[in-house]
Amino acid sequence: MSSSKKTLIIGASENPERYSNKAFYSLIKHGYEVEMIGHNVGQIEQYMIRNDKPNFDNIDTVTMYVNPKNQEQYYSYILSLKPKRIIFNPGTENPELEKLALQNGIATTHACTLVLLSTGQY
Repeated sequence: MSSSKKTLIIGASENPERYSNKAFYSLIKHGYEVEMIGHNVGQIEQYMIRNDKPNFDNIDTVTMYVNPKNQEQYYSYILSLKPKRIIFNPGTENPELEKLALQNGIATTHACTLVLLSTGQY
């Protein structure tokens, strides 16, 4: 099961209790290519969690796991990646970033990545 929706997790964590970690495993299980950025450098399986802002190619979806205040540092970075959509997981809703995204032709969704994947709506 392979997909073209390459996903960037912002707020990735090695901690298996974190929803970003659970989302990583669910995305991989469903055949999605995943890139990760977190507060700390780390690794899940063979995948690196970076704490810089690399110029990833072909990002379809950015899924947010950081609160709105901590998202500010990523505004221009996310826009520069030109994703097709941003998923605001519960607790990450951000009207300011949503407005910027829409002005740049990026769709936004208020949803849980885990639910979208488990119901086939991702």
